[in-house]
Amino acid sequence: MKVAIVGASGAVGQEFLRVLDERNFPIDELLLFGSQRSAGRKYTFRGKEIEVKLLQHNDDFKGVDIAFASAGGGTSKEFAETITKHGAVMIDNSSAFRMDEDVPLVVPECNAEDALVRPRGIIANPNCTTIMMVVALQALENISHIKRVHVASYQAASGAGAAAMAELYEQYRQVLAGEKPTVEKFAYQLAFNVIPQIDVFCDNGYTKEEMKMYNETKKIMHTDCEVSAMCVRVPSLRCHSESVWAETERPVSVEEFQQAVREGKGLQLEDNPSTRSYPMPLFHENCDDVFVGRVRKDLANPNGITFWLVSDQIKKGAALNAVQIAEYLLEVGNIK
Repeated sequence: MKVAIVGASGAVGQEFLRVLDERNFPIDELLLFGSQRSAGRKYTFRGKEIEVKLLQHNDDFKGVDIAFASAGGGTSKEFAETITKHGAVMIDNSSAFRMDEDVPLVVPECNAEDALVRPRGIIANPNCTTIMMVVALQALENISHIKRVHVASYQAASGAGAAAMAELYEQYRQVLAGEKPTVEKFAYQLAFNVIPQIDVFCDNGYTKEEMKMYNETKKIMHTDCEVSAMCVRVPSLRCHSESVWAETERPVSVEEFQQAVREGKGLQLEDNPSTRSYPMPLFHENCDDVFVGRVRKDLANPNGITFWLVSDQIKKGAALNAVQIAEYLLEVGNIK
C-alpha cells in the first residue's frame, strides 16, 4: 500500500500522520508533499524519517493507492488531475469538490457506500461541523425521519488552522500582559470574545460555513431535511461544539434517542444532569467519537428533540474521517 499526504506540514496533515499510525493503517511506502515553504522539512513516521517533497505537476503519484489531500481548495483543484491520473484515490479535505455531482461526499457512519462510485477518482471529506452533526443525526434518522434541523455551532480556533491556534495563545498572553493583541487569522480578537462569523457572507445573510451545513447534510444523508445554521468562533483551542434542535416525523423520546446514541456508530453518550455530566471541548481533544449530551424534548415543538455535541475538529472533523473512508475501501476490496 503506497500512501501520500498532500499538505503534510499543516495541522490536518500532521493529524493524518498521527491517525494513520495509531490505527495501524497498512502502509508500505508513505510520501509527503507540500508547498515551496514546507518542502524539505522532515517528519518521522513509524521510526523512519520522511522528507516533504515539493508538490508539482509530474509523475510523483505513480503507484500511489490513496492520496489524502489537505492543502486548501485552490491546490486541490489545481492538482487533482495530477494526483489521480495514475489511479490514486484522492480523499480531499477541502471544499473544492464537495458539492460536485460526480464526487461522493462521505461520512462512513452515514453513507460509506457512496465512496464506491467515484468517476473522477475523488472522494470529498465534508466540513468538520457537518461531519459531527450528521453522525449524531444518523442515529436519530434511524428512529424517525428528520424534517428540520436548527443548529448553532461553537467552533474552536483549530478550525482556522495551526497558525490560528498559535494566535489565540498569543492573544491571551498579550491581553494578560497589557499589550495590544495581534489580529491576523480572525476578523477580530478572539481571546475573551466570540465572533458570530465563520467564512464570508453570502447574499442571503448566511455565511459560507453555514451554507455548507445546509447543503452537505442533504447530500450526505440523501435527505430532504432542511437545515438552518448559525456558526460562531469561540476562544477554545480545539474541539467544536454544537447545539442541535431536530424535528422528526413522529415524537421521539429522550430515552429512545439516548439508546440510539449508545448503539450508534462513532457516538458516545455523556448525559447525566444529576452529576453535571455533559461533553466539553476541554476533555475530548484527540478523541475519535462524537460525544452527545443534554438530550431534552424541545419545549417549543412536540416532535422536536434537542441535544449538545462535542467532537475534535482536527481528528474526526478532518483526518480521522478521511482515514475511515480509506479503511472502508480496503475492507470491501475497493482499492486497486
